[in-house]
Amino acid sequence: MVNELEIKKQICDIGKRIYNRNMVAANDGNISVKLNDHEFLCTPTGVSKGFMTPEYICKVDENGNVLQANKGFKPSSEIKMHMRVYQKRPDVGSVVHAHPTYATSFAIAGIPLTQPIMPEAVIALGCVPIAEYGTPSTNEIPDNLEKYLPYFDAVLLESHGALTWSTDLLAAYHKMESVEFYAQLLYQSKMLGGPKEFDEKNIKRLYEIRQKFGMPGKHPANVCLNKTEKLNCHNCGGGCHDEYAGMPGYQYNFGGSESCASSSSTDAAVIAEIVKKVIAEIK
Repeated sequence: MVNELEIKKQICDIGKRIYNRNMVAANDGNISVKLNDHEFLCTPTGVSKGFMTPEYICKVDENGNVLQANKGFKPSSEIKMHMRVYQKRPDVGSVVHAHPTYATSFAIAGIPLTQPIMPEAVIALGCVPIAEYGTPSTNEIPDNLEKYLPYFDAVLLESHGALTWSTDLLAAYHKMESVEFYAQLLYQSKMLGGPKEFDEKNIKRLYEIRQKFGMPGKHPANVCLNKTEKLNCHNCGGGCHDEYAGMPGYQYNFGGSESCASSSSTDAAVIAEIVKKVIAEIK
């Protein structure tokens, strides 16, 4: 088992990575890691993430209360946002918040990352919705974020930045890299006249690959239904999950872990309900 000092060193290393990749400026961004259900390590407020050393890192409880912090350091003012993720997603071991240039530009413009333009993004991310704006350091951000947590592993924060989470620190950071790379490719392809999107058949094949790999986390793409004839999550901006989340046995998770396992009969019932809704809307 990795000890706390090693985890603090890893947090500092990831802080340097997001700083050196221009994902944050000055003192922006924050990182946290879950030690257990009652202890979490997090970056401090008011320091550059590119110049941290282990003694900078703070420890808090599940309510964000300080358990340990060296003199001159206190937890990130955005710790409420992190704690809400851990509260609603027990499978999550780390959360990363940053302001990557392209992804944040989409967040400022109010454009979610939903177009299926590259296999890795479809398989690993699904679609990346935008959580409505909230005042930093208040409960507004976690409150607006909460409804997306059961269905996604990454969100854009309106006029703010991006938030990613996963099973461990490196995985959460890699997801942030993926969001930014996806956003950059989408932006640049738009400059070239617009991206060529995968058709429904190829999207389905990519979903099957994800299922075969048994990847952890949440992925809405397998049953997320756009309000057209397409059975995918890449053109609805993530807004479609509200309508279908109440269906009996409905699940967005496509990872294959115990938390997302479902019987074939349940899946068939869900698909039947979706088809009925589609037919009703077409008539």
